[in-house]
Amino acid sequence: MPRRPIDAVFSQKLVSVIGTGTTARKTEALAYFHAREREDGVIEVQALGAGNAPFGKVREISLDELLENYTLEPQLSLERAQEQKARDQDVRKAVARGDKFFKQGKTFSAEFEYGKALDLDEDNVRANFGIGQCYIVRGDADKAREVFQRLVRLDAAFADEHKHLFNEFGISLRKSGMHPEALAYYTRALELSPADENLHYNMARASFDMGDPGQARQHLQNCLSLNTGHGECRQFLDFLRRKHPDGA
Repeated sequence: MPRRPIDAVFSQKLVSVIGTGTTARKTEALAYFHAREREDGVIEVQALGAGNAPFGKVREISLDELLENYTLEPQLSLERAQEQKARDQDVRKAVARGDKFFKQGKTFSAEFEYGKALDLDEDNVRANFGIGQCYIVRGDADKAREVFQRLVRLDAAFADEHKHLFNEFGISLRKSGMHPEALAYYTRALELSPADENLHYNMARASFDMGDPGQARQHLQNCLSLNTGHGECRQFLDFLRRKHPDGA
């Protein structure tokens, strides 16, 4: 049976010398760290402060170094897991309330709830999408761009489980007139999902809105190469051929 990756709390005894000469004395203290094992086997270690909150620089060490210089703290690991579970529940509840308010058109209340979720987990995908949609609906382009910049850095934002969310967000960017952001957003999504024909179709729409029918035609052809039965794509391509017969 394969070993489970390490994700736990460890301690390390720190020894320091206070004073000099005959008055010098050693003091010992325990410092606590969160250790997480990556897929490549490298251990990422980060110090823990008040409330077991991580702080400071993340160090990369080997498994041998971890086992030689650190001591596993199973009770603290359990407490940390329980705290994380409670935070996750609070995040889910805040996002659910945000979704409810957004559907009711109460974007300020929705923003407040999404903000609470992001205070607990700044990389939460659903909360980022939700608060971004609030800004777009209200026409706050500057704040929407800030969310866009966060989302394009998150690989998880483009995972299959969030496909409907990132499609809606990209369409909202385009419809709100944020065409360069929409195009950059779909380009990022395409890096992670190169076989998604709908991304090419959406990029064609954004390119056309930016006044580049030639680029739009190319994306439509890419879409059809992945799915010859994409009806909307064929209709759009026929429109471009009639409107721009020279391909410009």
